[in-house]
Amino acid sequence: MKIIFATGNKNKMVEVRAILSGISEDIVSMKEAGIDVDIVEDGTTFEENAMIKAKAIAKIAKDAIVLADDSGLEVDYINKEPGIYSSRYMGEDTPYSVKNQAIIDRLKDAKEQQRTARFVCAIAAVVPQKDGSSKEHVVRGTFEGLIAHEPAGENGFGYDPIFYVPEYQCTSSEMTPEQKNNMSHRGKALRMMKEILEKEKALD
Repeated sequence: MKIIFATGNKNKMVEVRAILSGISEDIVSMKEAGIDVDIVEDGTTFEENAMIKAKAIAKIAKDAIVLADDSGLEVDYINKEPGIYSSRYMGEDTPYSVKNQAIIDRLKDAKEQQRTARFVCAIAAVVPQKDGSSKEHVVRGTFEGLIAHEPAGENGFGYDPIFYVPEYQCTSSEMTPEQKNNMSHRGKALRMMKEILEKEKALD
């Protein structure tokens, strides 16, 4: 069965295809599926926003499994900001270099043990059933780390350059794609969702 992932982000689709390979030969982005719809993400949690997106696309693509994610960075020292507003933090068009520096500046008085942070990813699925109904699933993956004192690395995007991973003693922007897929919030959530979809397939 076709899987549509509700994103237009090419970086994200590389990770999605790598982890979900084996479930479906046909994994496409919303953009590749020709779906262009404005979705108001007015949930109060990552899980709610992911499900809002998945349901909206599922109404259009009735014959496909629809997956959607909502992810962001929680920084404990600043009350888990930017949280669900991560992509809109300081304005949607604000470069991440500016957002990242603003977070570093807000933590200038934080002690090392107060710099804890995590990436969170919730993935929702709407799976069509043979009787015309659908099943809904949602999972959450997290990636724990610290906020670095300065940005570093070229491999990532978004908040990756300021997210320090103690196990590797570098930022997630300095990790290889393989290392990151193994530990990342999205990688963990995708693997959880893969298990659920494999069970669905077995029950089919």
